[in-house]
Order: sequence, then structure tokens, then C-alpha cells
Amino acid sequence: MTEKRVLGEFHNIINENNTWRIGGFPLQDGSFWEYREPNAVVISRNGMLYVRAPLSRSHDHVQILDNAKHMYYSKEPVIVPEDGKISFELSIKANTKDTTPGDLYDGYVSINLLDFTTGAALDFFTNAEQYSSVYGILPFPGVDVPDTDQTKYFCMFKESTDHFKTGDFNLYKITYDQLNDEVIFYINDHEVRRETNVPVKLNQFTVALGIMTEKDLTANGSVSVHGQTVIGEWSPVTITTEEE
Repeated sequence: MTEKRVLGEFHNIINENNTWRIGGFPLQDGSFWEYREPNAVVISRNGMLYVRAPLSRSHDHVQILDNAKHMYYSKEPVIVPEDGKISFELSIKANTKDTTPGDLYDGYVSINLLDFTTGAALDFFTNAEQYSSVYGILPFPGVDVPDTDQTKYFCMFKESTDHFKTGDFNLYKITYDQLNDEVIFYINDHEVRRETNVPVKLNQFTVALGIMTEKDLTANGSVSVHGQTVIGEWSPVTITTEEE
């Protein structure tokens, strides 16, 4: 049995409606770290989401809090069908200003599938020139990552321009096959990556749409912000589940 649903309703995203909320994580002191750029411009038009964000937010001590600058989470997680497949597909266009030439990780637009029961992250990162598929199990704040007999925490990036249309919308799709423990990444209907032997069963995904950087913290703290601006455009997300 195959079912489809669409995650969109961007027209009232700033009110944190029944579909989206601002992303972030609770901190040990009881506060909440928001992924919200104070000068971001957010527009919903023709069913699409547009965000232009001059980057200013950073965190000197926790890498995951430093990476995402402005991000929306789906209000509710999407449950993975037991022993079935689930796919997430959308179009994204990205542009940047004053980022380091040739450095994708100096500022990019993202689609993130985050399982806060296992620490899993399945992502696409993109700017106007290239993209990266991302597969990881991460130490998200407050998440109890299951122990396995393999490496507990990892994040594997794969940069590419294969099948990519520069400066334009591209169609991204991520499929998770729980029965076969596989993750498959597609761009513009072409398979570009397949990961097998996922070490844990993934249970659910919070869908995240983000503006991010990926710059390692230094002994002096964050180095991720230097006056750059990132512009992202996202279509609604089509979610397809397949069950036997």
C-alpha cells in the first residue's frame, strides 16, 4: 500500500502553525536555543517558502548549535512504517552572498530529516553551484543515541555536482528503507548515493528546512559568521510511504 501526503502550508509559518515551528534545542540550564536569525526575511508566495538571512547567530561551545542559523521543524514527526519505505521529495533553490568561493559549507540551504529517537540525520545541503548528501548519527542535545557494536557517532558528507542544475531549482529526494536498512539519495530523479547497513532502525523524522553553515569550532570558539548572506527557496515536501 502506498500513501502520499504534502507538508507545506507556508503561508502562516511565522505564526508557528500546525505544520511548522522554529527549530532548536533545549539547553541544560532550562533555556531554549532557537535557530532564528533576527534579520531574516521570510516570504510565502505561490505555495513556496523564501528565506533571506544575513548570518549573525553562532555558538562557541556546541557544534550542532553553531551549525544551523535559521531553521524550521515540522510540528509533528513523520512516523516510519515498520519494515516499509518512506520518501521525502522537494525542490530547492539556493543563493549566497559574500561566502567563500568554492566553499559549500560557508553558507548553504538544507533539507534535513532528523530522528530524535536515534540521532540520525539524512540531509541534502546546497548552494548555487553544488550539493552535498549527508548521512549521520549525531549527539543531538537531549537525545539518547542507541549503542551498537559500530561507531556510535559519525557524519559522512559527499559533495557533488552530478545531475545538478546550477543557479536553479533542483529536485531532491531521500528514501529510507527500514526493512533493508538502506538510505538512498536522488537529485533530479537520478540516484546519487546509497548507504547500506544503517546501524540502527530509524523510527520517525522531523522534517527541517534550514539555512546553515558547517564550520568546526576552534579553541577560540565559532568562526562560522563573517558577514555572509544565504537565500533559500523550498517547495512543499511530498512524503510517500510504502507498506507491504
